[in-house]
Amino acid sequence: MIAIEKANYKGWANCYRISNGEAELIITSDIGPRIMRYGFAGGQNLLKEVEETLGQSGEEHWVIRGGHRIWIAPEHMPRTYAPDNDPVKIKISGDTLKATQQVERYSGIEKRITVKMAGHGTGVEIVHGLRNATPWPVELAAWALTMMAPGGTGISGFPPRGTHPEMLAPTNPLVMWAFTNLADNRWKFSRKYFTLRQDAGNGDPQKIGSFHPRTWGAYLLGSELFVKRYDADVSRTYPDMGCSFEMFTNADTLELETLSPMTKLEPGESLEHTERWTLDRNIELGDWSDGELDRIAALGESSALTAL
Repeated sequence: MIAIEKANYKGWANCYRISNGEAELIITSDIGPRIMRYGFAGGQNLLKEVEETLGQSGEEHWVIRGGHRIWIAPEHMPRTYAPDNDPVKIKISGDTLKATQQVERYSGIEKRITVKMAGHGTGVEIVHGLRNATPWPVELAAWALTMMAPGGTGISGFPPRGTHPEMLAPTNPLVMWAFTNLADNRWKFSRKYFTLRQDAGNGDPQKIGSFHPRTWGAYLLGSELFVKRYDADVSRTYPDMGCSFEMFTNADTLELETLSPMTKLEPGESLEHTERWTLDRNIELGDWSDGELDRIAALGESSALTAL
């Protein structure tokens, strides 16, 4: 059974805890829309928290607080970095909570996050919405960014592999930024997967983007595994040279990011971008081989299929 209750969290008096007794999620209404906690009930928070900014609000500039947020892609200053420091409107309908931001003065876009938790297990559906409140058409994409607690490893996979010359067409882009360094030892690439280790002792930012029709990203923190999934559309155009997924790290966090297709919104029109989250525990990996990562990928997929 789903319980949604108001709670004080880390200095924000107007938060909402959503729980089914197995997993719990906390979303603020003092700022946002932003999810600040996701984890097993009573367990560790898999999401990053920036301690010095918790409980604060009303700043004129964008503040890096951690958690999960929605941005506008492609990345652009100041449109992407519009502050989310004001209260949001909360609407609860049964087991669903919707948090809606005021129209941003930087972009003319209204952002919302809708959360629905499964009645049992750890599954959560996160629907990200963008509405064009300007009087002119706007082309953009939704960009859903999850900041993970430090000390873990990000995992993602490539589309199904094949052989030459049976498969001659390319299957996916692998996109680099100017600061991407594939010689950095936090990266590991195999035939089917790539991983990125978060290291508080290494402050050099790293980022890679990719496309996968069944987009997914995972994060292993200790023995607990977070997975988020999104079904991409191969017929559409995606931002950042065709990315449906991006992974970023620095000394503070690791981000798992999904992106919607580029969409032209007429005045008043909206788009939605849906992720499905799951958690698993007691996960142990030995040599991080493709065989072991196959097990992780299958575990996350089977959990997602039964989540909601």
